[in-house]
Amino acid sequence: MKTIRLKPGKDRSLLRRHPWVFDGAIATGGADAGETVRVESHEGQFLAWGAFSPASRIRVRVWSFDEAQRIDAAFLRTLLARAIALRTRLGIDSDGLRLVHGESDGLPGLIVDRYGDTLVAQFTASGVERWKAELADALIELTGCPRLYERSDTSSRKREGLAEATGWLRGSGDTALTLNEHGWRLGLDIAHGHKTGYYLDQRDSRQVCYQYTKRLGFARVLNCFSYTGGFTVAALAGGAGHVTSIDSSGPALEQAAANLALNGFDAARATFMDADVNASLRLFLGEGRQFDAIVLDPPKLAPTAAHAERAARAYKDINRLAFKLLSPGGVLFTFSCAGGIGVELFHKIVASAGLDAGVDGPIVQRLGGACDHPMTVNFPEGEYLKGLVIMKSS
Repeated sequence: MKTIRLKPGKDRSLLRRHPWVFDGAIATGGADAGETVRVESHEGQFLAWGAFSPASRIRVRVWSFDEAQRIDAAFLRTLLARAIALRTRLGIDSDGLRLVHGESDGLPGLIVDRYGDTLVAQFTASGVERWKAELADALIELTGCPRLYERSDTSSRKREGLAEATGWLRGSGDTALTLNEHGWRLGLDIAHGHKTGYYLDQRDSRQVCYQYTKRLGFARVLNCFSYTGGFTVAALAGGAGHVTSIDSSGPALEQAAANLALNGFDAARATFMDADVNASLRLFLGEGRQFDAIVLDPPKLAPTAAHAERAARAYKDINRLAFKLLSPGGVLFTFSCAGGIGVELFHKIVASAGLDAGVDGPIVQRLGGACDHPMTVNFPEGEYLKGLVIMKSS
């Protein structure tokens, strides 16, 4: 077994059970990509077993802090079974859910989502890449699903020195699927859609949008960065009079229109715009339009803290425009999925946008990722999605 020894004082994070070791913390040692290594303090004390990633700044991702633990297929199967059992206990109202959420489930670099009888997995780190076959077999056995599709086409693969990989790992068939969520039907494509095919992490927030719409009776809703219309369906299900959805992807908007038809909504209650969101918001402002509710769910603008300053300007601009377009008493649902933008910073950005827009109002609810996308007390980086529900003062 190869050993990684840390520099003096660089063992503090592992002693707090944080699962990452960065390259600058290592004094000696190395291994092949994905190989299991023993991590020791500068004094030779055992700290953890981890997967080595020679191309990544995160040089070791921890498998276990137990010196007696053997890292093998049986160990990984146990972690998978525990993760799946947790989702069963949560009683999620959907047949689309996340079964494995990386470090938060003790499986760093592995994402597994389930859509009905089909699994979709992302292997984003060297450790899980090395155990891919064993993990795939265990997933099929534990879930009873006949199909497993791989979507390892994320930017994190490149940082690991791994090539993109997509396609069927187990089984085959059509990649266009339909999931059921809160009684709604939502079409998606696991081969071509964002992430593993859909934004499952926003499931709870879509339900919140539905609830506010039903309670407050929004006549005019604007859904920005609408993708395939999850929030659009939620608002219409809640009784919204009309929803305008904006996205820069024509295929996504086509799926959004199809999702309306799947749920039996009148097409006249919706408008779909293949356009730039910022330009559209400015256009609406110039036309004097107003909306009773606006959803801002932009793509990841700051994947790391290094991108935070530039992303903050972009977040502020769209929120400022949205505040101005809200009618008095209107509600803003605003989100950031950027890991480089923390909860506190996001609050400050939105507050600054409101100040520039001359708008104030209470934050009536804070939102985050759905419960099947957990973070742990030792891994706060797992909290990437954050949202605010703000009611504009009359």
